[in-house]
Amino acid sequence: MSHGRLLDMVVSVMLTAGFEVSERCSLRPRSFDLIAGREDVLMVLKVVSHIDSVTEEISRDLDAIARHLNASPMIVGERARDADLERGTVYVRYGIYAISPATLYDYLVDGVPPLIYAQPGGLYVNVNGDILKGLREQHQLSLGDLARYLGVSRRTISKYEDGMNTTLEVAVQLEELFDEAVIEAIDLLSYVPAGQTEEPPTSVLPDDFERIGVEVHQMRRAPFQALAMAESETIFTCYGTAQKTVRRAALIGNISQIAGAYAMCVISDYKKKKRIGRTLVVGEGHLHTLEDGSDLIDLVSR
Repeated sequence: MSHGRLLDMVVSVMLTAGFEVSERCSLRPRSFDLIAGREDVLMVLKVVSHIDSVTEEISRDLDAIARHLNASPMIVGERARDADLERGTVYVRYGIYAISPATLYDYLVDGVPPLIYAQPGGLYVNVNGDILKGLREQHQLSLGDLARYLGVSRRTISKYEDGMNTTLEVAVQLEELFDEAVIEAIDLLSYVPAGQTEEPPTSVLPDDFERIGVEVHQMRRAPFQALAMAESETIFTCYGTAQKTVRRAALIGNISQIAGAYAMCVISDYKKKKRIGRTLVVGEGHLHTLEDGSDLIDLVSR
C-alpha cells in the first residue's frame, strides 16, 4: 500500500474515533505525519509502510514531542522485517509502540485493546499477578503444583505473580486451566518516556530565547526547529530566512491548534511581523526588546 493510502486509512480511523486531526506533515524532514486530539487525549502519529524504517533519530523526536506535549507517540505501519503486522499485537521501535491500522481501529473505535506484544523470540503478554495468585490459591494449588503443570520452576511462577511477563503459550495454558482471564490488556495511550537524551542539533535558535529564560527543546527532523516553553505554554518555533521558513508557517499553526499550543516563525532577514493563519511570523529583531518569557507569550498571543 502506498504511503498516501496508508495515511488516508489512519486519518479515517482517527476521524471515526472522534479525533480532530491536523494537516498532513508533507514537509521534510518529517519525524511525524499527524497530530490528533480528542478531549484530553493527544497523539503524535508516524505512519510508515515498514516500521523498521523508523530510525532512532525519528524516535527521539517522537519521544521529545510526546513528553513536552503530554501526548502519546504512535507508529502505524503494515510490516516489520518480512511479515505483516499482526492484528491485536503491539510491536516496539526504540521504546515507541508500533501497530497496524486494524489494531488502531480496534483500540480507538471499538474500544478493544491489544493483548499481545512482539519481542525477539516470540509473542508475549502481561499477566495480572494478583489475579493469578488468587486463582492458584482458590484452586488450592501450591507454587510447585502450578510449576509442574506448566513445566517451569517454582521461582518462575512466583515471578509471574510478581508481574513478570510470559509467553502467549503459557498464558493460554493458564487461562485454560483456570477458565478465567489472566492476561492484561495493553493501554496504547499509557506512554512512559524512555528517558532518551536530547542531543544538541546542528541548527540553533536566536540567543534571545536563552536570555529571557525560555526553555528550548530542539528537534532534529520535525517541521519546526524547537518547542519553546514559557509560562506553562508551548510554542512551536521555526527559525531561519524567509525563503526557508515562511512556507512552514501554515502547517505548524495547524499542528499547534490541535496541540493547544502557539506557533511562531522567527525570520532572520525580515523586520516586520504578521500572521499566517495561527502562526506569528516575526523578524528576529522583535525578540531583542523582550525581557522575559511572559513577554514572549504576550507577543505570540496578541
